[in-house]
Amino acid sequence: MKALIALAMLATASGALAQMQPPIAATRPHSFTHHGITVEDPYHWLKDQGYPTVDDPDVLAYLKAENAYFEAQMAPIGTLKDRIYDELKGRVKQDDASVPAPDGAFEYWWQFKPGDQYRTWMRRPKAGGPDQLVLSEPELAKGLSYFRLGAQAVSPDGKLVAYATDSDGSERFTIRIRDIATGKDIETVTKVSVGWVAWSADSRALMWTEVNENWRRIKARLHVLGQTGEDRVVYEETEDKGFGVSVSRSQDGRWFIITTSDHATSEVRLLPTANPTAAPILVKRRQAGVTYEVDVRGQTLFIRTNDTHVNFRVATASVANPGEWTTLIAGSDRDYITGIAAFASYLAVQGRRDGLDRIVLRTDDGRETEIPFAEAAYTASIGSNAEPDAPLLRLNYASMVTPATVYDYDVKAGRLITRKVQQVPSGYDASQYESQRLWITARDGARVPVAIVYKKGFKPDGSGKLHLYAYGAYGIPTMPGFSANRLSLLNRGVAFAIAQIRGGDDLGYQWYLDGKLAKRTNTFNDFVDAAAGLVKAGWAAPGMISASGGSAGGLSLIHI
Repeated sequence: MKALIALAMLATASGALAQMQPPIAATRPHSFTHHGITVEDPYHWLKDQGYPTVDDPDVLAYLKAENAYFEAQMAPIGTLKDRIYDELKGRVKQDDASVPAPDGAFEYWWQFKPGDQYRTWMRRPKAGGPDQLVLSEPELAKGLSYFRLGAQAVSPDGKLVAYATDSDGSERFTIRIRDIATGKDIETVTKVSVGWVAWSADSRALMWTEVNENWRRIKARLHVLGQTGEDRVVYEETEDKGFGVSVSRSQDGRWFIITTSDHATSEVRLLPTANPTAAPILVKRRQAGVTYEVDVRGQTLFIRTNDTHVNFRVATASVANPGEWTTLIAGSDRDYITGIAAFASYLAVQGRRDGLDRIVLRTDDGRETEIPFAEAAYTASIGSNAEPDAPLLRLNYASMVTPATVYDYDVKAGRLITRKVQQVPSGYDASQYESQRLWITARDGARVPVAIVYKKGFKPDGSGKLHLYAYGAYGIPTMPGFSANRLSLLNRGVAFAIAQIRGGDDLGYQWYLDGKLAKRTNTFNDFVDAAAGLVKAGWAAPGMISASGGSAGGLSLIHI
C-alpha cells in the first residue's frame, strides 16, 4: 500500500519531494563455501541470524534509517498522503464475502466481518438450516503478532476440518484437526508441514507434506486419526534434493495425487483414497525437462505434459497402464495449455492464446466449447468446483476495467450467470475508464504484449504520465486484471500499463524459457524496451514513466 500511495503522490506533486539522500547499507567482509565454490556476500549482516525473530541492533538501525528516509520524502505532501490513504481504505469492502460453493451436503464460503483482518469460514446445509462456523481466523489469530492460515480441508463426511497455521512467520505450519460441531481441536498432526492436505475417502486419515530444516517438502505422510507415534511415510524424495513433494486429490475425490517436481521436471504417483495404505502407482518415471500433471475420471488418466511440444499436449492413459500415453489434444504453437480438470461429462482445459486466457470444455466425443469473453484484455480461470458432476462450472474473471467477477457457467445451456461483482464501496463507474492492448517490438524482434488502462480523456499524444508494471519470472504470468487501488493513479491522469515480458509464461512455455538462465537478460531488455515503446507511441512523455515490479520483478528496475 505504501508504494501505491507514493506513486499517486509522485504523479500529483513530484516537485515537492525532499532531496534527502537515501541510506546506503555498509559492506562487511563475509564469505561462505559450498561445493568448492566460495561466495563473497558483503551484505550478509543484513540477514538477522535469529529470523523469524529480528532483534539484531545493526539490522534494526538500518531499517529505521530506511523508514526515516521514506517519512522525510513524504513529509512535504503529508496531507496528500493521508487523502490517498483514505481513498484506498474507502475502496475496501469491510464485510466482503465469497460466493457459496457446493460440496457434498453443504455449501461453503468465507466472509470478513467489519474490522476483521482475517476471514471467517462458514457453511450451510444445502437442504436448508442455519449457518455453521467452520473456522474463525480472527479467533485463531487472537493474541498473536503474526498469523497465517495455510491449508484447510473439510473431511468427506463433513464432520472435521484439517487446517494448518503459521504463528511466527517461519513458513512451517502446524496441522490440527477440529470437530466442526463442537469447534474444538481434537488432534495436532504435525508442526513441520507446508502445502496442502488431502483426506481419505472414509475421513479417517489425512495426507500431508513434511518440510525439512531447509524448507524442502521432502515427504508425503499419512496420518490416521487417533494414531500415536510417527506418521507413515507414503513417499519420500531421495533422488533429487531440488525436488519438492505435494499432495492433492483428483477432481472426483477417488485418488490421492502425489507429485514430486522442480520447475522443469515432475513425477506423479496415485493412491486410492479408499485404500491409503496401498502401494502408490507410479504414472511415468521422471525425465529431465519433462513435466506433467494428472487428473483421473473412473479408470482414465488425463495427462497434461510438455513431452512432445513446449506448449503442452493432453494425453490419456488407463490406471492399469499409466505410462502408455495417447494424445487427446495435440500441442500447438499458438495455444498454450496451462491446466486440466476432469469432470463427469467433460474435460475442462485452461490455456492461453496470444497471451489471453481461454477455457475450453471437451466432451468424450471430441466436441469442444470455448467459453466466450468479450473484452480485449482480461484474465479468466476455473474457480472452486468441488463436485465433479455439478451442472454449473464456477469461473473467475476480471479485466483492467471490469472488477473481479464470479460466474457460473451453465454447461448445458451454454451461458454465463453472474454470481458476484467486486464492490468498490467508495464508488466505481466502469464507463469512465478505457483499456487497450498493444504489442511492442523488443530489440531482438520479439513482440511483447502490453495492456493499458486509463481514464477517459487521456490522450496518447506524448504529454501524459504512465506507470509500468511487470514481473517476468518463474513462469508466472502477469495478467491484465483489475485493481481498485490503481484508481488513485488513473483519477489523477496517470495511465497504468502491464507488460507481459519474458520470464513469465504469458505467451507460452517458451516465453518462460526465453527469460531464464542464460536468456535472463531478455526479461530486463523487454522491460526497458516496453517503456521506450510506450514513450514512442505517445503514452508518456520522456521521463514521465514510473515503474515497479514486485519480488523477482524488482530485478528489472535496476536495468532502467
